[in-house]
Amino acid sequence: MPKMKTNSGAKKRFKLTKNGKVKRAKGFKSHLLEKKSPKRKRGLRGVGLSSEAEVKKVKRMLPYV
Repeated sequence: MPKMKTNSGAKKRFKLTKNGKVKRAKGFKSHLLEKKSPKRKRGLRGVGLSSEAEVKKVKRMLPYV
């Protein structure tokens, strides 16, 4: 069997935790920040976890992680 290819976009965006959850950056933080409140921007700072519905897709894109 040939090796499976890792999805290049996914390997830049997602990391797996020890327990198999998927870590990701939060969206809506790249531009148009003047109109967003400081509280909202602080909330977007940290790491988010992907929903259970998306985990299966992400793990398929990252076969060796």
